[in-house]
Amino acid sequence: MASKLVPNSFILVSFFLCSLISIPSTKAQLETLAPDHDQAKAEAAGMTHIHFFFQDILSGENPTAITIIQPASSSMTSFGLMNMIDDKLTEGPDPSSKEVGRAQGLYAASSLSEIGFMQAMNLVFTDGAYNGSVITVLGRNAPLHATREMSIVGGTGQFRYARGYAIAKTHTLDITTGDATVEYNVYVTTH
Repeated sequence: MASKLVPNSFILVSFFLCSLISIPSTKAQLETLAPDHDQAKAEAAGMTHIHFFFQDILSGENPTAITIIQPASSSMTSFGLMNMIDDKLTEGPDPSSKEVGRAQGLYAASSLSEIGFMQAMNLVFTDGAYNGSVITVLGRNAPLHATREMSIVGGTGQFRYARGYAIAKTHTLDITTGDATVEYNVYVTTH
């Protein structure tokens, strides 16, 4: 018996409807859901803070994220879905903002109980002080959570022997196309 695939539009609409329920509406509510994080403490510990926006584009003639494996079942969480990415990293939230690098890797729906991805990517810096350096990120990304924290597991160039964490927050999501802009705050050390 063949498995029934869930159309991408159904997945995106489900994602949006769930996000309306679970994403807080005020800044105070967002802050209470944020991971235990103290920027001053991180910087005092010698960590470098890097801020940028991740532009995940699934639509149009030149998508930067493509589905390479469809979900294996009719799972409401898209379990088994896998996307390959070469997403632009920008200084500001507007996709036409100055490009500072690329996020190259993949994310795969790995949860049966909620929309949650295993994300593995290299943050390849192509401009500015970190031009030519790479930070490698590996972790769980549950996009319906207000903030997500992922591990930095290595790097090259100025980030050789890197460790730290990346905090992601969805800035915008187009439920029709699936295109998203995600704000990243990365805290990294090589000590």
